[in-house]
Amino acid sequence: MHINQLIKIVKTKINQNISCEKIEIEDKTFLHKSHQTHQQGKFHIKLKINSLYLKKISKIESSKIIYKILGEELKIYIHSIEILID
Repeated sequence: MHINQLIKIVKTKINQNISCEKIEIEDKTFLHKSHQTHQQGKFHIKLKINSLYLKKISKIESSKIIYKILGEELKIYIHSIEILID
């Protein structure tokens, strides 16, 4: 899978399951290519989500929701994810 496909899937899944005002996704894989644990085809992404819904709940609960929504992608395509809720 290409990173642009993954970004599209992640945005679609989050928008289908959570009320969001804005979602930004950054590919941070380049920062980890020299690491021993780096795997080809697995990405490091940073999510910036503006959501009044997620803002009202705890960071732990909002992270659990995101992880549940992206369960399949986390198993197959995402090595690391950074989540920022605003």
